[in-house]
Amino acid sequence: MAPSFDFSRWWSKDSSRKGNPVVVTMENPNYSVVEIDGPDSAFQPVEKGRGRNAKQFTWVLLLKAHRAVGCVAWLGNSLYSLLGTVKKRLILGHGVSAESDKSGKTRFLLGVIVTFLVMALAFLTFELVAHFNGWHYFQQHNSLHIPQTLEIKGWFHTVYVGWLEFRADYIAPIIQSLSAFCIILFLIQSVDRMILSLGCFWIKYKKIKPLIGEDLEGSKDGYPMVLVQIPMCNEKEVYEQSISAVCQLDWPKDRLLIQVLDDSDDEGIQWLIKGEVSKWSQRGSNIIYRHRLLRTGYKAGNLKSAMSCDYVKDYEFVAIFDADFQPNPDFLKQTVPHFKGDPELALVQARWAFVNKEENLLTRLQNINLCFHFEVEQQVNGVFLNFFGFNGTAGVWRIKALEESGGWLERTTVEDMDIAVRAHLNGWKFIYLNDVKVLCELPESYEAYRKQQHRWHSGPMQLFRLCLPAILTSKIGFWKKTNLIFLFFLLRKLILPFYSFTLFCIILPLTMFVPEAELPIWVICYIPVFMSFLNILPAPKSFPFIVPYLLFENTMSVTKFNAMVSGLFQLGSSYEWIVTKKSGRSSEPDLLAAEERDSKAMSLQLHRGSSDSGLSELNKIKECQVTVPRPTAKKTNKIYKKELALAFLLLTAAVRSLLSAQGMHFYYLLFQGVSFLLVGLDLIGEQMS
Repeated sequence: MAPSFDFSRWWSKDSSRKGNPVVVTMENPNYSVVEIDGPDSAFQPVEKGRGRNAKQFTWVLLLKAHRAVGCVAWLGNSLYSLLGTVKKRLILGHGVSAESDKSGKTRFLLGVIVTFLVMALAFLTFELVAHFNGWHYFQQHNSLHIPQTLEIKGWFHTVYVGWLEFRADYIAPIIQSLSAFCIILFLIQSVDRMILSLGCFWIKYKKIKPLIGEDLEGSKDGYPMVLVQIPMCNEKEVYEQSISAVCQLDWPKDRLLIQVLDDSDDEGIQWLIKGEVSKWSQRGSNIIYRHRLLRTGYKAGNLKSAMSCDYVKDYEFVAIFDADFQPNPDFLKQTVPHFKGDPELALVQARWAFVNKEENLLTRLQNINLCFHFEVEQQVNGVFLNFFGFNGTAGVWRIKALEESGGWLERTTVEDMDIAVRAHLNGWKFIYLNDVKVLCELPESYEAYRKQQHRWHSGPMQLFRLCLPAILTSKIGFWKKTNLIFLFFLLRKLILPFYSFTLFCIILPLTMFVPEAELPIWVICYIPVFMSFLNILPAPKSFPFIVPYLLFENTMSVTKFNAMVSGLFQLGSSYEWIVTKKSGRSSEPDLLAAEERDSKAMSLQLHRGSSDSGLSELNKIKECQVTVPRPTAKKTNKIYKKELALAFLLLTAAVRSLLSAQGMHFYYLLFQGVSFLLVGLDLIGEQMS
């Protein structure tokens, strides 16, 4: 029975009672009939002439006991479900460790967290023994006051008093200094977020938009030559929709060439992509299929190999779309005209839009983060600085700018940011179009999102080490150098994950056991809530998720911090490139429109008498796809040891906060610990196949 709560005592206690009284009728003639207005009415003073006996009080107690048992049963059922999940993940072996293949260096952070957890449990044991022994003078928050005439009550008492003196004299100053340093970084980063938000408000207030240089249809040169590249690797779920969308771009066929750059190592997927390319080639699209024999350098190597073709010199611009991106037919007409009349413009970047942003809680939280990145960060930097990091897709490059900046390099896993920084150092300008949106897909499982975030945060630190000498010796102005080093790299790529992890995941729980180094409440509550409010403004429909967003961002800090350290110190995981798992989702209108276009195109093709050999090849591929049974991948949950260790550390600190009656600290540690527990048990997002 779910618990029900009676709030009637909160209202005014006047003589008038609302509602009908409860009439208890008993068949035993020895019992009397009693009217009970409420559970407590039986305990009120007895009026003259109305006799009551012990049986009536017993009946009321039974009613209360029934309600209490229902509440306990509901809590017990919830706890049993949670423990059952933990047992399934940890004891029975259904969970797969996500860190079993990591080297000893990358497990260093886990060892540090476990060490803090063991220390916290030991501290909590001391505090509990002291609490139950009535040593209340040990619960001072700001300073330690131990009476000089203190009576020592055994060896444990002696050890505990010594620990308190050591804690106040040596440990507390270290934690206080580190927390003060992190708070300063936190305030600097918060000021940066506020300035970016004000810049976005100013852009909307003034209605500032990039201007188109010249209309293509009215220009004497007409439509320029455009090369479109679709790099992909084992993209079985999304290759059809991406090729279909690009082949329907509204651009003269003789001025457009589409390169499908397939790096798949699965021969079956290669044949499927070849068949899709052949289908659109027979429909009149100027499209070619390209597969590398030596698959080196990941995506950067793929793009570099494609740009080395002889026919590329005939083209002026190149548009790049990842395999899950679906541009609208007018994409090139909205982006390419900006290059006209501005020879210093190198890149026109469009905004991402997501077909599955409401699929689950994980995609909703990702949408909040990326909406702020695109609408605030990139738009403000594009308008006021003419520079931002290339997103790797949904953008159009001037091929001359790519060549003069050194082309695609295989030295990092963030080749898009690499070419953007080098182009900026060579004096090229960028434009961001917030109104031009390209549909794509968000990772729906935490495992895929975690791997994506690891690459996005380790790569920039790896690139920073490589680019720092070039930035310092470049000919750009002092303020542009400062923006690149301090804001672009250090503040947003290094400082943010450092203070977020250190302050909220390590220092805060430690202050529960070292109360002399207490964190102020505005650091824990007020500023984080205000910053989350600013982050969620570009996605106003997501306001109900502001609390989960705040907790999840702190939970992701351990992954981002680990990735940042990995890239900064050139650890092995910084060179990993894992293709983000996709499900191939499309919006319903897109599916209906695509089906209608495909049916019309196929009927027109058959009416004109297309190549029989091409049709037979496509039929063979489809027959193989249908008849050959493929093993169904089993969906599994993974276990994330760092997140679980931090969950237990925060929950242990939450128990300690109860002894000191710190309400806000307790609630924050409790909810943040539960957030880490859910993520550590892979209970957010879809399961991985």
